[in-house]
Amino acid sequence: MVSVELLNTLQGLNRADKLYIVQVLVSELAQQETELIKPGQSYPVWSPYNAFEAANTMLEVLQATKNQNSV
Repeated sequence: MVSVELLNTLQGLNRADKLYIVQVLVSELAQQETELIKPGQSYPVWSPYNAFEAANTMLEVLQATKNQNSV
């Protein structure tokens, strides 16, 4: 939980210092994100290829929309 004292200190900073703090925090978050993916590990990725059930659902929705618009 962020302390009130820290928030008050941040609010008192000038614009340049606030931007610097944002850069530091974003950089730290980006670093943490890259640590989520480990080298040499495989990760499943969904692909639309061979997703016949999803394609059929999309076609049914498209047909229903076309039928509603033609009425």
